[in-house]
Amino acid sequence: MAATATISHSSLITLYSNSQLNTSSVLKNTFLSSTSLVYSSSSTISINSCNTKICGGVTLKSRNGRGGIRGGRLVCLAASSSSAPSVNLPKALMFDCDGVLVDTEKDGHRISFNDTFAEKELGVTWDVDLYGELLKIGGGKERMTAYFNKVGWPEKAPKSEEERKDFIASLHKRKTELFMALIEKKLLPLRPGVAKLIDQALDNGVKVAVCSTSNEKAVTAIVSFLLGPKRAEQIQIYAGDVVPRKKPDPVICCSFCSYFLLRWLAIYLLASSTLGVDPSSCVVIEDSAIGLAAAKAAGMKCIVTKSGYTAEEDFLNADAVFDCIGDPPEERFDLSFCGSLLEKQYVS
Repeated sequence: MAATATISHSSLITLYSNSQLNTSSVLKNTFLSSTSLVYSSSSTISINSCNTKICGGVTLKSRNGRGGIRGGRLVCLAASSSSAPSVNLPKALMFDCDGVLVDTEKDGHRISFNDTFAEKELGVTWDVDLYGELLKIGGGKERMTAYFNKVGWPEKAPKSEEERKDFIASLHKRKTELFMALIEKKLLPLRPGVAKLIDQALDNGVKVAVCSTSNEKAVTAIVSFLLGPKRAEQIQIYAGDVVPRKKPDPVICCSFCSYFLLRWLAIYLLASSTLGVDPSSCVVIEDSAIGLAAAKAAGMKCIVTKSGYTAEEDFLNADAVFDCIGDPPEERFDLSFCGSLLEKQYVS
C-alpha cells in the first residue's frame, strides 16, 4: 500500500510517491524505510498500513488511526532499506564534535574544567546543572569569561582586561591538556554509529569534516585517538580559532543572530568553501539548538542526534531528530538517509 499522511497543522514531512509499506517485510521490522517518512511535528499521523512500531516507542496505527507520538513529534526513524530507491548522496557530511562524535560534556570537559580550577585553587566548581546552563555559551574561553563576569572574578585573577584574557587562555590551555589525557586513554567512547556513518561517507567519496567551536587540539585528539589515524587523515577539522573572534559582521547579522551563533555559522561556511562544495549539498550532524540554527542559517540540511545535555532543547527546525546514529541492528539512519534529505518535499 502507498503511504499517506494526515497532518493536523503545518509541519515538515517527507513522502515519496513510490514509497511502499509492505506488511510482509518492512512493517514487521523495527524500523520503517527512510523513503517512507522522515519526521513530522504534527500530533496526528495516518498511515495506510497495519500497526507498526518505530524505535523510541513511537507507534503508527492503522488507517485513520492516531499514532502515539512522543512529545507530539515523530523523532526516531531508521533509514536503510534494501528496497529503497536510489538517492543522491551529500557532497559533504559535517559533524559537530562534542555531543555528536562523543558525549564529552558532563564527564569530559566539565571534569577537566573543575580539575583546572582546583589546581589553580580558584575555589570554583561547576556542577552538572550549572554546566548545562553554561553550555549555551559556545567556546570554553568564552564560557569561563561569561561566568566570571556574572558571578565575580576569583581573587587570584588579574584585574586588567588584557591580563584577564591571558589568564583565561592559560586556564583553557591547562583544561585542554587534562581533557586530551582523557581522550588519549580512551575513557570516553564514540557514540553509537559514528564510525559506521563516517566509513560509509568515505567509502562513497563523500567529504567528511568535523566542525566545532571547541579547541582545535582537543577536537584533533578526539578524531585521531577515537576514530583512528586511517580515518583521521581523510577528515578535515575546522575548530577553535579557525574563524576570527570579532564582532558580528552587520552584513550577515540579523535579529536572531548572536555572537556565538555567528561563530558557528562562520565555521560551517568556511568548511563548505574550503571543501569546494555548495552549502545546499551538505548535511550536518548536530546535537544542540545553537548548532542546528547555525547549520540551517548556512543553508545546510541538519540531523540532530540528541545528547545528554541537549535532549530537551527545541529542534523544531531540524530535518530529522534521533537519539543517536546507531549501529546495526539498532541503526537509526545511514548515508542514504542523509542523501534523501536533499530531495525533501515540504508539505503544509
